Amino acid sequence: MEVIRPLHLGFGKSIDAWLFPCAYLTNWFSLVALVLCLLPLTVFGARPIAEISVVYGDRQNQLIGYGLVVGLDGSGDKSQVKFTQQSVVNMIKQFGVQLDDATNPKLKNVAAVSVTASVEPHMGAGQTLTVTASSLGDAKSLRGGTLLLTPLRGIDGEVYAVAQGSLVVGGFNATGENGTSVTRNTPTVGRIPNGATLEREITSGFDSDPTIRLQLKQPNYETALNISKVINQTFGGQVAKAINKGQVEVSAPQDSEDRVMFVAMIQALEVDEGRKLPKVVFNSRTGTVVISQNVTVSEAAVSQGGITVTILESESVSQPGGAFNTAGETAVVQNSQITIDEEDATTMVWPRGTNLQEIVDAINNIGASPEALMQILQALDEVGAINGDLVVI
Repeated sequence: MEVIRPLHLGFGKSIDAWLFPCAYLTNWFSLVALVLCLLPLTVFGARPIAEISVVYGDRQNQLIGYGLVVGLDGSGDKSQVKFTQQSVVNMIKQFGVQLDDATNPKLKNVAAVSVTASVEPHMGAGQTLTVTASSLGDAKSLRGGTLLLTPLRGIDGEVYAVAQGSLVVGGFNATGENGTSVTRNTPTVGRIPNGATLEREITSGFDSDPTIRLQLKQPNYETALNISKVINQTFGGQVAKAINKGQVEVSAPQDSEDRVMFVAMIQALEVDEGRKLPKVVFNSRTGTVVISQNVTVSEAAVSQGGITVTILESESVSQPGGAFNTAGETAVVQNSQITIDEEDATTMVWPRGTNLQEIVDAINNIGASPEALMQILQALDEVGAINGDLVVI
């Protein structure tokens, strides 16, 4: 029977040291199967580490470039967009066409565009990207245009991809002879599916650093501590260490295949998330209130009422010789009528531990406006009666 070698993790411990039954398995598939079986059982309320954290370096990178879209049906940049004309002249000169410096082409079928794309982590050279072209000048539409070869650069100024191809535009613009126009969606933005080719890989420290760093999507001290404990209990020793409430540092193998397997096993581990502070989110534009679980209030009383002051202005004509007009001339007199309506105040009292949803329902039942509801919630939060965060958007 063939015996496989122990898998050395690169930080002074091999897999056979903590999974000793794995030392005599006949293939790698059996090893992975046994590892997954020995991982902690799912605990009610626990979540996999892969769902609550990301590995540092596994992120998108943005690329941008400047290009020309040609082949437009008279809907390109107008003559006052000078940089489009200069770009066309410079491009033509590269093909050996001799042009005077004073050449000022009047083009209507060319538009200058910005070209953007996103690169997923660990994408290699030769893979394709979807690019978006957006008009920079006063072009009316990019429909039917073709993007010429455009280099795409990263934030470091280096070229990582090149883009070219026919644009797919979801909008359109139509103009009649009398000036009437119809526009649907945005005709000055188009996409080219798989229109860019990645020329080189964007490297990160994931493949070479002696440690990997887990970044929590929602930083929490208790969650970070639970992650480090679960990893150390599974692999032994001090493999993982919580740096702060948002990051956990883990020693990792140097061999690439061992490193990938190690990260996959870590992401499969399940941990209990730390307690989160409840939130109340209020949308002031729509009056929508979203309340997370277990939001309660301390004992509080709210009085809701108000005074309405109405002022009506009217004009009347005063004839000469009247009681209010002794000047002997016709005059316009301003009359003001002031009315004060005092509404009965509504007082609501809630005991300690009342669910906030009951309070919102009670406020809505008395016919309070969304503005009044927001003011009440803010007042409750100001006095410290809400055991959570109030977020107004």
